[in-house]
Amino acid sequence: MFTGFMGVGKTTIGNLVAKKLYRDFIDIDAVIAAEYEKPITEIFQEIGEKAFRQREKEIITELCHKKLKVISVGGGAFLQQEVRDIAMSSCMVFYLDLSWGSWKDRINLIIDSRPVLQGKSMEDIEKLFYERQKIYSQHHSKVTMDKQEVEEIADHIVDSIKLAWELYD
Repeated sequence: MFTGFMGVGKTTIGNLVAKKLYRDFIDIDAVIAAEYEKPITEIFQEIGEKAFRQREKEIITELCHKKLKVISVGGGAFLQQEVRDIAMSSCMVFYLDLSWGSWKDRINLIIDSRPVLQGKSMEDIEKLFYERQKIYSQHHSKVTMDKQEVEEIADHIVDSIKLAWELYD
C-alpha cells in the first residue's frame, strides 16, 4: 500500500510497481470515483468529507484483506486511525515522502483535482502538508521521492518487497 501527501506520486509509483510485480493496481480514489460516476471533487461537494472518508475506509478495509494487490490510498485516508491500523496489520505500507519545495513545484498540476486544497492559501496548504506528515509516520518503509526518477523508485520498492518475501518466507 502506498500512502503520502496528495500529488506525491502514489498512483504513478503504485501502478509501475504493480506492473513490475505482475499484480493488480487499485487506486482507492479511482474506485470511489467509478462507484459514484463522478470526479472526487464533485463527490466531496455532494456527500461531504465525512461520508467520503467513511466510504474510503470501507473500501480500504475490504481490499486490505485481499492478497497480491498493490493499493494507493488518497492523501487523507491515513487521517483515520482505523485505516492506519488495518493497513499496518494487513499490508506492507510504503510512505512516499516528498519535500515541501519539490511538492510545491507540482501544485499547478494537481490543485484543481484535490478538493481539500480548494480555496486555501499557500500558507494553509503548507500547514496542511506539515500536519499530515505526522499521520504518515506509521509505515513499514519510507521512500524519499526528491531527485529520483519514478523507474528508480519503483525498482527500489520492488527490490524491498522481494527481500521481505525472502526474509519472511
